[in-house]
Amino acid sequence: MSIAKAPKTLDVEQQKQLLEALLKTSSPVPTARKGIRNHLMACLMLDAGLRVGEVVSLKLSHIFFNYEPVRTLVLTPSITKNHKERTVPVGTRLRDSLISYRTNFVPPNAIIYDDYCFYTSDSKHCMTTRQVENIITTAALKCWGRRINPHMLRHTYASRMMRVTNMRTVQELLGHNYITSTQIYTHPNEDDKLKAMLDLENREDPTHPDHPLPDE
Repeated sequence: MSIAKAPKTLDVEQQKQLLEALLKTSSPVPTARKGIRNHLMACLMLDAGLRVGEVVSLKLSHIFFNYEPVRTLVLTPSITKNHKERTVPVGTRLRDSLISYRTNFVPPNAIIYDDYCFYTSDSKHCMTTRQVENIITTAALKCWGRRINPHMLRHTYASRMMRVTNMRTVQELLGHNYITSTQIYTHPNEDDKLKAMLDLENREDPTHPDHPLPDE
């Protein structure tokens, strides 16, 4: 039986570069607003592990409650790939992006929570997955001169989570029906290898706090 290859992921610096390229903070106001939207779309994949199809299906009611960003995303069966509800906690970077999006796109007294979050001209019609793919690809080309698929952002989230929790939890966060789908994230990536080398050097350095004490 062949072993699945480890998914390609973005390291911490690459994530930062991509998000900055998407944000376009120096752009004119109309483009800057699009940058805020694009930044949030990427954060939903990088920091909550959403599929691109789930991102475009989000409505304002999924990400805001009483005008405040939700602390936990409740992905309803109508938008998930397997038509099963799942919940994902909202971290700091994603929450900050939600607040920025709210400030620029959601009027305080508007009753529009049934509108789509991501649209081009009409909030009753969501963007297509192809449009999101083009946005991510354009930002990647700007950063590194190469294309990436939005699914790499979900892979990155999964790999980050796998380093801090167990496979069963990652399965739930990703919405995988089968644990075998989650096992590909057990492969070490470049960040894991670098951390292993640094940990080894620190343990072998007698002056480092992590160096083990000699046996008494």
